[in-house]
Amino acid sequence: MARTSFVARRILQVIPVLFGITVVTFFLLRLIPGDPALAILGEHYTKASATQLRHSLGLDRPLIVQYLMYMQHLFQGNLGESIFFREPARTVIAERLPATLFLVFYSVMLAILISIPTGIISALRRGGVFDQTARVTTLVGFAMPGFWLGIIFIIIFAVHLQIFPVNGYGTSFWGHIDHLFLPSLTIAIGFSTILIRTLRSSTLSALNADYVDTARIKGISRFAVHRRHVFRNSVIAVVVVFGINLAFLIGGTVIIENVFSIPGVGSLLVDSVGTRDYPVVQGVTLVLAVFVVVINLMTDLAHSALDPRVMVE
Repeated sequence: MARTSFVARRILQVIPVLFGITVVTFFLLRLIPGDPALAILGEHYTKASATQLRHSLGLDRPLIVQYLMYMQHLFQGNLGESIFFREPARTVIAERLPATLFLVFYSVMLAILISIPTGIISALRRGGVFDQTARVTTLVGFAMPGFWLGIIFIIIFAVHLQIFPVNGYGTSFWGHIDHLFLPSLTIAIGFSTILIRTLRSSTLSALNADYVDTARIKGISRFAVHRRHVFRNSVIAVVVVFGINLAFLIGGTVIIENVFSIPGVGSLLVDSVGTRDYPVVQGVTLVLAVFVVVINLMTDLAHSALDPRVMVE
């Protein structure tokens, strides 16, 4: 009963968040200087044609009317029609979404492969060469901007060594693996630095707990103690940090996609802001926001499953 109430409460909290996102996105976007008519018409721009275009797009109506129309269409599953592409924004976003999802999943897998063994070994060999090296490396990796690291990877591995492609997404599964390795590694390095430090700290706390000493006195092997008690308790803190930073990781793909010229929703968002394509920008922002909210919700549920005390807070 307590868990059902907890889940229901978390889901209800999502509704005002999503509503607030639509309000902020809609009105702030229209504060950006520039005229969509100028971006669309280009050299064919005239005052008369611009007025006619704004009227056909509904941009000459009051903002509150435009917002109510937007919400009405949104409840019908309609994100509007792209001003630049001249097709439904939902279709434009759907075509770019797979690349972004693949990039995020690929980055998470690389981050996990890097973080879990590094964090645990650093804690088990505290103060050793591996631990000191890992701490310095994570500090440097955390300080390096993602776009700068991505450019360095392109220069070294794509231009000089020619091991990986410079840009693009690929046309098959293994093509995606090949093309997205460098951008995924760029994201994973920044993501894993936080996970490594968190896992190391929580593992050290678990190793110093009284129940670990009690288990060892009872004659339980060191491996069994680490597996049953240390890792299980240390992973709770990592789950929370993982979920929070995964939400930031999704936002960070916008920059990385533009550095590596990946045809995902991140690069689509930047291009659409430049062309004042309101429906696409609103649609992409809403899609990314939904992903972030869902991830935070799943993080809360996973945290409550690992630590039931969370449900009574």
